[in-house]
Amino acid sequence: MRWNELTDDAGPETPDLFGLKGLIRTVRTPEFSGITFHEVLAKSALNKVPQASSMPFSWTVNPYRGCSHACVYCFARSTHRYLDFDSGTDFDRQVIVKVNIAEVLAAEASRPKWAHDHVALGTNTDPYQRAEGRYGLMPGIISALAENETPMSILTKGTLLRRDLPLLARAAEDVPVEISMSIAVHDDALQQSIEPGTPTTKSRLGAVRAAAELGFDVTVFMMPIMPKLTDSRDHLEAALAAIKSAGAARVVYGALHLRPGAREWFFTWLEREHPELLPRYRRMYARSPYASKEYRKWLGERINPLIDRFELRARSDDDYPQTSRMRGRQRPADVGPQSPPAASFAAPAQQALF
Repeated sequence: MRWNELTDDAGPETPDLFGLKGLIRTVRTPEFSGITFHEVLAKSALNKVPQASSMPFSWTVNPYRGCSHACVYCFARSTHRYLDFDSGTDFDRQVIVKVNIAEVLAAEASRPKWAHDHVALGTNTDPYQRAEGRYGLMPGIISALAENETPMSILTKGTLLRRDLPLLARAAEDVPVEISMSIAVHDDALQQSIEPGTPTTKSRLGAVRAAAELGFDVTVFMMPIMPKLTDSRDHLEAALAAIKSAGAARVVYGALHLRPGAREWFFTWLEREHPELLPRYRRMYARSPYASKEYRKWLGERINPLIDRFELRARSDDDYPQTSRMRGRQRPADVGPQSPPAASFAAPAQQALF
């Protein structure tokens, strides 16, 4: 880990976290066994997405880097290497916390030059991971955006979202607010193996229901769908039935993507848990991080009739972007949908999403 001591003429010496000035302290606590938090002071909160990116939004805010949800397939694992952490265990257990991000965001969003563009939350690591229960950064972020007339979207696996639903409902009276819950695995044993730090599928569906009852058009991200693990007709049918029952308005689905960092970690997990599938996956992802066009076509032909049966609006990650609605209101045409599938982020754009 690269910590450089720098001297600031305006104050005492403060560490520099690979270009991010202001390490306050490193924290370990019994309630987060095995996890280390590095508390830093952020110099900026709003991150501009490069124009060359295909993302349907221009700005992101990420209060955390690293994620205790520990999803084996997470695309963002490789971004931890920018901090001289590894993309495996370190990504799961070394979490950067921008403790002043709400105050910095409020200052940035109140500037006269701020254009009130859509801001996406949850584009890199989850804003409602377990650390949010300790640090409580999201209420300040939501308030800063709402008070400065800034549309926002949230994509999360975290059921701590429910804590902030009343605040989000109040914000939605003034600005567009979109909520998406990521629920990729509807098999309890597999979910706990491949997403060991996440809330259960049942509890996430409960969060979907709670948001829908407040009037939100909730999207569920069925991503990634994994060959021979979650792409059976029975699994997809059970998943869509549960999503519909929870009150979701639509689904976004897509096949597993495996970029460097995630690829190695996923294959290690696969060799340990499902070695019989390792040769198939090595062949399938030998030349590209994406599933083959043929597989994606097959998946669409399997899942789309089920989506129609359950009367859910849907898109695959192959045909993003698409405008969406929140609480019955149409979004402006120049504002993209809620945070897109994490796995669809192009590598050159990743560093700007922090």
